[in-house]
Amino acid sequence: MKAIVVTDQDAGLAGMKLVTLPEPAAAINDVIVQVYASSITGDELSWPSTWTDRALHDRTPSIPGHELAGVVTALGYGTTGLSVGQRVFGLQDWYRNGSLAEYVAIEARNLAPLPDDVDFNDGNALVMPGLTAWQGLFIHGQIRAGQRVLVHGAAGIVGSMAVQLAREAGAHVIGTGRTAHREAVLGFGANEFVDLDHDPLENIDQIDLVFDVLGGNIAKRSLGIIRSGGRFVTITGPIDGQPTGVHNIDFVVEADRTQLMEIVQRFREGRLKTNAGSVVKLDDAIASYNSTQRIKGKTIVRVRQ
Repeated sequence: MKAIVVTDQDAGLAGMKLVTLPEPAAAINDVIVQVYASSITGDELSWPSTWTDRALHDRTPSIPGHELAGVVTALGYGTTGLSVGQRVFGLQDWYRNGSLAEYVAIEARNLAPLPDDVDFNDGNALVMPGLTAWQGLFIHGQIRAGQRVLVHGAAGIVGSMAVQLAREAGAHVIGTGRTAHREAVLGFGANEFVDLDHDPLENIDQIDLVFDVLGGNIAKRSLGIIRSGGRFVTITGPIDGQPTGVHNIDFVVEADRTQLMEIVQRFREGRLKTNAGSVVKLDDAIASYNSTQRIKGKTIVRVRQ
């Protein structure tokens, strides 16, 4: 099969190669998925799990990409809940070879059925952003109707999903971004927009929940505008300087079949839209990722037509 691999952490994206590898075999509770659509997260090559196993042993050459949509072609021993020929989408374990390949071996529990009326590209684009926003808001943020919710990076791939889910949950949503992002953020459903280039965060009052994808100084400043008992939820790593009475939560997104089914149903009903950008073939994916031109939205790799 064709697959993209990385072998040198120092080389980053420049070290990606398109190679031919044997098709993977299905272990216990695995399925083999013929991949139709995949993608790579921007900072994926900085994650230790891309380069080592859980015992910290080198596992290169490794295949990046953890979001996928495709068709089940084989079942491992003991696998239940899925069948050969079924359309699926889901999130691969961080320490296993990923989905920038024609086939991937993945635990069945990490996949959900993909409805026939949802394109593979759309299914793939829902996985990481949808699960991250869902878990950040509902699991860790414990969002409730009527709350004031601040979403950082609200025009981005994850932030735009968080804006939509928070608004549907009945929250008053304030989205942040750069000046050029205003219309996009409001278009995703934010009630208000805060321009990080010009508007002081400190002018915002009594935030119940901050959902952060930016980190750094913006995240630290955000802690000071959260009411006592409120929550700061981030995916960028722990933030120091926690004020008294504010729950400071850093999390890593996890695969969840039930949540994926909730997310895709909202998409089917028109209550949720993806933030997908360009679509490239597997053969062209490396050139696309190494391009110096910034592309809006998530780049989808169309592995199979």
